[in-house]
Amino acid sequence: MFDMELLRGHLREVAERLARRSFKLDASRIESLEERRVAMQALADQVQVARNTRSELIRQARARGQDVTLAMAEIDSLGEQLNAARIELVGIQAELDRILLTIPNLPDASVPQGSGEDGNIEMRRWGAPRQFDFEIKDYAELGERCGGMDFEAAARLSGANFSVLRGHIAHLHRSLVQFMLDLHTAGHGYKEVYVPYLLQASAMQAVGHFTDEEDHFLIKRESERNLYLVPSLEASLSNLVAGQILDGTALPQKFVAHGPCFVSKVSTSGRDRRGIMRQRQFDEVAIVQIVEPSTSMQALEEMTVCAERVLQLLQLPYRVMNLCCGELGFSAVKTYRLEVWMPSKCQHLEVGTCSISGDLNARRMQTRWRDPETGKAELVHTLSGSGLAVGVTLAAILENYQEADGSIKVPVVLESYMREYGTR
Repeated sequence: MFDMELLRGHLREVAERLARRSFKLDASRIESLEERRVAMQALADQVQVARNTRSELIRQARARGQDVTLAMAEIDSLGEQLNAARIELVGIQAELDRILLTIPNLPDASVPQGSGEDGNIEMRRWGAPRQFDFEIKDYAELGERCGGMDFEAAARLSGANFSVLRGHIAHLHRSLVQFMLDLHTAGHGYKEVYVPYLLQASAMQAVGHFTDEEDHFLIKRESERNLYLVPSLEASLSNLVAGQILDGTALPQKFVAHGPCFVSKVSTSGRDRRGIMRQRQFDEVAIVQIVEPSTSMQALEEMTVCAERVLQLLQLPYRVMNLCCGELGFSAVKTYRLEVWMPSKCQHLEVGTCSISGDLNARRMQTRWRDPETGKAELVHTLSGSGLAVGVTLAAILENYQEADGSIKVPVVLESYMREYGTR
């Protein structure tokens, strides 16, 4: 939820900053509601004071044995006025809260201006694309030719935008997951967590996922709260600290999890219908940090380096993009996008992102940290990232490690995992 105090003190400035990401803030509506709220709060306070004063006079009159019938009628009238004022205050605040939930985060000053891909800035790239002396095949063809990707079976089971992996391709997928988890836990200090894939609406909303049936898979339940299939494990991991006041000496908290994610709206055109780039169900290794605010920008840089390390060890060329304002996700203050090289397309494609959300999600989750020196409790900052998207990473391996006969070499760092699973 957006910071109402920031709006009260800097409404026009906030509107200008939000315009950088093509969001039009209804400043006039907010001003009108805030004026009504202040006026109604003042009226409620006045009536409360008057009611308290009359109550004290009645108490004194009763002690003297005087008739208080008329005074009691006046007390009842003041009570009705107070109740009406409070009801209107609740309505005004509810409308303000609804507006606050729709306001995206403010972009950091280091986020480039722009509304689309052309506005993104390349920060760095790593690795040189391999030069092939034979015709390059794309990952879907490679996977189908070896029997490791079965899109027809997936379509029979679930329709478009699903995939079935078999044999050594399935093993390679599993090896990738284990490799990523081992790297982030043993190498980067993240704590592995197994989390639910079904969340309540409040948990989804806490991290900026609006529970619209058209955007997410909804499970309706008659006698219990509805549940949603997670669009990203960030939602589950971040909510682990919801409603808590964390000891400042225990920060940062770093979580990693692997699991499936589900999105209702995906591309259904062209080859994406039978590939693994645009899936309704996909696996990711997600990383999340809960940090003290002064360290959050440094944490974003470190998180991005951790995600990059996956691609470096796999020897996959990639680049890191600083996303422009128009490309930021709803909760993001700043986002780095990792793009891996795909030979069949002669371009880099997204394989993961790392974002800082500032205190926006923490305000929704009501998650604070207590400064050990001052004892004051303040909102934490949250960060989330991909470490990485497993399916896209798998596709990149198939394309970058393909041989002329259609076979696939296994990256050196994965050889031990593949031997462990009994296949190469």
